[in-house]
Amino acid sequence: MDIKKALKFMLISTLSFACMNSIVKHLTHMSAYQIVFFRSITTLIFTLTFLLKHKIPVLGNNKKILILRGVVGVTSMTFFFMSTKYLPIGTAVSLRYMAPIFAAIFAIFFLKEKVKPMQWFFFAMAFSGVVILKGFDLNLDSYGLLLIFISAIFSGLVYVVLSKIGKTEHPVVVVNYFMAISVIVGATLSIGRWVNPIGIEWFMLLGLGVFGYFGQVYMTKAFQTASSTSQIAPLKYLETIFTLLFGVFVFAEVYTFWSLLGIGLIIVGLILNAQFKERLKT
Repeated sequence: MDIKKALKFMLISTLSFACMNSIVKHLTHMSAYQIVFFRSITTLIFTLTFLLKHKIPVLGNNKKILILRGVVGVTSMTFFFMSTKYLPIGTAVSLRYMAPIFAAIFAIFFLKEKVKPMQWFFFAMAFSGVVILKGFDLNLDSYGLLLIFISAIFSGLVYVVLSKIGKTEHPVVVVNYFMAISVIVGATLSIGRWVNPIGIEWFMLLGLGVFGYFGQVYMTKAFQTASSTSQIAPLKYLETIFTLLFGVFVFAEVYTFWSLLGIGLIIVGLILNAQFKERLKT
């Protein structure tokens, strides 16, 4: 029964994130900073309300590392949004999922963790997908590729910072810092670049935060409900598939055989690594 509930929660989560990604793609005429602002302020209302309602200290315990998590997170998010102007949305999402590779490299230096030879093999498989994407898909924009790689690198740093935070902070406190810093950064950098939303665009901008919030909440519920992380973790990559389908049917994006092969190798390599890591814990 638990696994069925976990699967349902993860399905809702990945579909929510895919909807958020699609809205971002639709709003590419706006600056990434403005999208960061709206993506964050709606979620901030949810998180702040939750913390106040449950009387959880908003400022947390370790303010410096919480601020660091927010800065690293907003950097990754901003570069991801910037990349969607130049890359098909499904490609951007799949490349952002390269973050675990960078996280493993950072963990070697900052957390003194060891990476098994088999993990390097899985990472090589995933990276070969990137090589295929760039080498054989002539439509892939080099500047967009640079932006999404920077996003993935900072996303990998997020994993390391979260490991440092551990269980010393309430999860919603961590997200609240992330959103608060993102609102400040997004609002500040939007000065001089602001585009006034028209009609339905207001609802779409607010929808960014709503979909992002529910995506995060239901992902957390999925991991809490499942009896084993390995049962549910690979389903995170459904976000890529849903987003790719939105790209095809909503934005008329075209994915070549090589781009699909590259995306497939990235997803398979990272899923195998996640399952291997889980087996090491048992």
